[in-house]
Amino acid sequence: MLMLDVRKVWRSFRYAGQGIIDLFRYENNAKVHLLAAGVALGLGLWLGLTNLEWALLTMQIGLVWAAEAFNTALEKLADRVTTAHDPLIRATKDLASGAVLLVAIMAVAVALFIFVPKLALLYTN
Repeated sequence: MLMLDVRKVWRSFRYAGQGIIDLFRYENNAKVHLLAAGVALGLGLWLGLTNLEWALLTMQIGLVWAAEAFNTALEKLADRVTTAHDPLIRATKDLASGAVLLVAIMAVAVALFIFVPKLALLYTN
């Protein structure tokens, strides 16, 4: 029989929530992503997105935020290992930030697929 320790589950959620708060409170790039998400969500409200478009947009926002959180966690761990110049740590950090950039580029592409046709219709009528 599966037994859950509900207190442990709630504690895990609390720690995760604190991680999200810290991400947006202390990390400059996460603040940039938060601002971009706010603009995209506001534009989505203004243009009246369909359910599918909302699903795609919010999924992209979540992917960018998650990638930024993983990147930040990896950078903090690498900085804890050593502050000295290390080519492997530099490469690891570059790869992780490159992953965030790739996800962000794809999020912009999805936003363009959603918003450009709607804006074009709005301004041609």
